[in-house]
Amino acid sequence: MSKLFDERVALVTGASSGIGRATALRFAEEGAAVALLGRDRGALEETSAAVEDLGASSVMVVADLNESAQCRAAVDEAVAFKGRLDVLVNVAGIIASGDLASTTEEGWAEMMRINLDCVFVLMQAALPYLQTTAGNIVNVSSVTGLRAFPGVLAYCVSKAGLDQLTRCAALELAESGVRVNAVNPGVVVSNLHRRSGMQENAYEEFLEHSKTTHPLGRVGQPKDIAEAIIYLASSQAGWVTGVTLSLDGGRHLTCAR
Repeated sequence: MSKLFDERVALVTGASSGIGRATALRFAEEGAAVALLGRDRGALEETSAAVEDLGASSVMVVADLNESAQCRAAVDEAVAFKGRLDVLVNVAGIIASGDLASTTEEGWAEMMRINLDCVFVLMQAALPYLQTTAGNIVNVSSVTGLRAFPGVLAYCVSKAGLDQLTRCAALELAESGVRVNAVNPGVVVSNLHRRSGMQENAYEEFLEHSKTTHPLGRVGQPKDIAEAIIYLASSQAGWVTGVTLSLDGGRHLTCAR
C-alpha cells in the first residue's frame, strides 16, 4: 500500500525533541526519508534510531541556526541525502519572558534571529529544490502570532512576523506550485519553556494552569501538531496555501489571562 510521502524527502528542524521529533516520526510512518536538523547530536541520534525503527531512512544534520551560513549548508546537506527536497518544516524556536520595558536589545535580536530570520534563510535556500519538486513549506508559529499576550513581547512579535512571512511567501510562490502554510499551536508539552529557564515545578504549575486557559480543557501534545503538519504537507491539502492554522484547544478565542 502506498503512503503519503513515498519517495519524498522532508527536512524537519528542531527534530531532536517535542513537535519536531513527533513530526519526523510521522513523516517516517508515511514513507518519507527524513533529514533531521538540530544542535544536539545525541538527541538527534535517538530520533534517527526511532525513524529507522519505522523502516524509513534518515540523515542527521547538525547545525546552529544562529548562523545563516550553517542554515544554508544544512539545506544543501539535506538535499544531498537523496538528491531532492519535497517538504521543509520549520519547527525550531525559542521563547523568553520580557515586556517592553525589560526586553533587552540582545534578547530581542536573538528571538528574531532564531524564530524569524533563520526561517527566512532556510526557506530561501530550499526554494530552488522545492520548485523542482513542487514541494511545500510548513512553519510552526504560535497562537501568540495571532493574538497579543503580555510578558512575552519579542516572542509574540517574532511569531507574528513568521505568520506574515508565511502569507507573503505563499502568495509569491503560488504560481510555481510551491505551497506555504503555518500551524499556530497553543501550549504544547515540549522542552520550549524548560529551555527558556523555567524550573520543573514552575513548568508543571504552568501546564496545570493552562488547562483553564484552553477551552477544551487540556494542553496540546506534540502529536496533535504533527498530525496537522502532515496534512498540510500532503497532497490532501493540495489546494491549501497561506493558512495560519490555530491548533490550540480554542485558546485563540479567549481573552489573555
